[in-house]
Amino acid sequence: MNFKEKLDRAWLTSGSLLTVGLDPDPGRLPRELDGQPDAIFRFCRDIVDATAPYACSFKPQIAYFAANRAEDQLEALCDHIRTRHPDRPIVLDAKRGDIGTTAEQYAREAFERYQADCVTVSPYMGLDSVEPYLRWTDRGVFVLCRTSNPGGSDLQFLKTESGEPLYLHVAGLVADKWNAQGQCGLVVGATYPTELAAVRQRVGDGVPLLVPGIGAQGGDVTATVTNARNAMGTGMLINSSRAILYASSGKDWREAAGKAAADLRDAINAVR
Repeated sequence: MNFKEKLDRAWLTSGSLLTVGLDPDPGRLPRELDGQPDAIFRFCRDIVDATAPYACSFKPQIAYFAANRAEDQLEALCDHIRTRHPDRPIVLDAKRGDIGTTAEQYAREAFERYQADCVTVSPYMGLDSVEPYLRWTDRGVFVLCRTSNPGGSDLQFLKTESGEPLYLHVAGLVADKWNAQGQCGLVVGATYPTELAAVRQRVGDGVPLLVPGIGAQGGDVTATVTNARNAMGTGMLINSSRAILYASSGKDWREAAGKAAADLRDAINAVR
């Protein structure tokens, strides 16, 4: 089963467009995990199990693990998701972008070491920096397009020779040229619903969108779903991280995370 097939199946079987972002901040972990050498893994594992009934996929952010020398815990977490929730794709949020020979190693890291179903990459260095990931034809590649942070406008709104903004040029490049195997998607922030609509119109129904910015960043659910869904009412992975992970700092943190995920899934489905 390739990434597109796995994603289509996840949308269908989960009845959800919610992606749970796994950004474990050691300073915000529950007190019961204090002093545990594998606290990051335990926290993320329990979040995954609590939210899996309401999510279509999981998105671990590699920096939160690497900065805390917890890559082994990320490996264990990915193995747990594959074993306990095999129908939920793992989107490794790495945002890699480098020359081809280095990209080959980053691709091995994502797809061999962590066995992720998909990885996020930067298009700034062009096709030869993305092509090594595309060789893994059963895996997915989400390309940064219109990011959710305010500073994205510094570059992404620059006009190309054709007069279109750079983010739309990236969208067209991915949809028309890089997506020959049907394995590409685009990262477009929920904080910019007008641009979400423009990207969906540019790429059509066949390119999935990874949509960060719901929750702590303030993205609107109704505007996001209305502008980003495809004709089937799917086509997107709407990510929420902090609003779910840290829904409670008390002993009920697992239950609170599950409820936050369920509530957001229901809010998304109400618009679908």
